Amino acid sequence: MAANAIIAVAKFLAGAVTSSSAMFSEGIHSLIDTADGGLLLVGQRLATKPADRQHPFGHGREVFFWSFAVAILIFAVGGGVSIYEGIHRLRNPEPLAHAVWIYAVLGVAAVFESISFTISLRHFFRRKGDTPFVEAVRRSKNPPDFMIVFEDGAALVGIAVAAIGVSLELWTGNPLYDGAASVLIGLLLATIATLLAIETRGLLMGEAVNAETADAICKLIEGDVALERAGDPLTSYVGPESVVLNIEIEFRPGLETAELEAAIKRIEHSIRERWPQICRVFIGMTRFSGPER
Repeated sequence: MAANAIIAVAKFLAGAVTSSSAMFSEGIHSLIDTADGGLLLVGQRLATKPADRQHPFGHGREVFFWSFAVAILIFAVGGGVSIYEGIHRLRNPEPLAHAVWIYAVLGVAAVFESISFTISLRHFFRRKGDTPFVEAVRRSKNPPDFMIVFEDGAALVGIAVAAIGVSLELWTGNPLYDGAASVLIGLLLATIATLLAIETRGLLMGEAVNAETADAICKLIEGDVALERAGDPLTSYVGPESVVLNIEIEFRPGLETAELEAAIKRIEHSIRERWPQICRVFIGMTRFSGPER
């Protein structure tokens, strides 16, 4: 956050000195990255609050909410303002001045962003293991893990776009290239924001575990000797590493109360042992009247 704040100030100063629309857009980009880091930290801090009467399953979804807020911020402020600035520059073109400052600031920014991107990418790769990158992003239930990667990657692309736009203007003498670069940076931010919003929306709405995990839960439960059959598991993420499970089961007829209690404890222990992220298990006993699952 400190590095992004310093880079943002440098980009804004360079934009003011050189009259570069692309540099102004890059300054907005770095400013948004700074604010995003703060919002993600707020979400992670609030998510650690213990459960209470108003929030019996804890505050884990704070991470989802603040991550979604970050996506909206990137789209509305980052993308919107950058596109507006670019269009304004296209309609009112001005020649660049002191272009050396642009290259100096972009060079320093590229170094810092590359370091940040490398660190965040390594962290994400450690967590994803052998899972393909796209699938790991879709399966991740902790948005800050992949949001930082996307933001740092977008920052590097934005720097490249700004450098190309400025270079083309200096080479051709056409001031429209700088404005076009600003518009492209805005579209890049809007695209990244849309992808992040899509990935966090499902979690915010109460996303369930994937189908493979749900089937495995049913298979494990139905493997217990005391069970006749089980219904479909109802699950919901209440935090990045917290899942609530509700399932109805039918026991074999003729079991004593002590046997039923032992079976329930045995099932709960087996579920939590295999899936530690399942923090609450609610088991309802019923008699199914419909067809078997």
